[in-house]
Amino acid sequence: MDWDDTRHFLAVAREGQMLGAARRLGISQAKLSRRVAALEAALATRLFDRTTRGSQLTEQGRLFFSMAERVEAEFLGTLEEIRGREGVGGTVRIGAPDGFGGAFLAPRLGSLMQACPGLRLQLVPVPRSFSLSEREADIAIMVGRPDKGRLRVRKLTDYTLGLYAAPRYLETRGQPDTVADLRDHDLVGYVEDLVYTPDLNYTVDVLKGWRSVVEVATAVGQVEAVRSGVGIGILHDFMAAEQSGLVHILPQVRVTRGYWTVWHENLSSARRVQAVVEFLDRAARAERELFIRP
Repeated sequence: MDWDDTRHFLAVAREGQMLGAARRLGISQAKLSRRVAALEAALATRLFDRTTRGSQLTEQGRLFFSMAERVEAEFLGTLEEIRGREGVGGTVRIGAPDGFGGAFLAPRLGSLMQACPGLRLQLVPVPRSFSLSEREADIAIMVGRPDKGRLRVRKLTDYTLGLYAAPRYLETRGQPDTVADLRDHDLVGYVEDLVYTPDLNYTVDVLKGWRSVVEVATAVGQVEAVRSGVGIGILHDFMAAEQSGLVHILPQVRVTRGYWTVWHENLSSARRVQAVVEFLDRAARAERELFIRP
């Protein structure tokens, strides 16, 4: 059995489709299909069910995937041990909520690159369905602590959210004096059926029966919608603090959540992953006051 065939298999398993895996590997889809077929022939079993939706692992495929990941992790860990701590390098894909990823992490990636110039970084949004085991990311920043899977977890930071509106909205509609007054205002919130974790349902902590007249699926989009004057929204304080054109209203109303850094246990010895985890921890600690509004 050729390990190179296994490497191609892992790419398909993680992408969930031949075309996406072929693009990631930089080879033709036909060549990738031949490599996977060769592996299936060597193992005398079918590893994927191919459908119009992509390539799904069979039961035998999931078994082989688990074993292949362990072998890959051991191989990469040994390579990094040989290269030593000064030679941290390779690609690290970080999955993060759009607010944390875009507003906080992206502007600070240059500092990480300076510390570890051998790294190649990829920052991707965390979708509602997300798998570290299938290597959709090496590291994920998650809202709330995950309780399933073979994962390593570290608390990154708590963060607060508050109520905000644009001056033009308040000039037209007036400023609410109590939480109950919000019922008479236009409200901005998440698209309800796209809230993939209860931890993102901030409205239940503020007003029972909150009804949004404008629903936006991203935190960054909500900030822009509120700034435009369309209504009152619950925004991340660390994002709102860096934006002009926002008024913090009802300051006694505060919602607190937590970010967690998560990575698969197979990558626990990977130096490139540990370097990024440590950087995230240092960056969050250094700017703790940004995340927690007094």
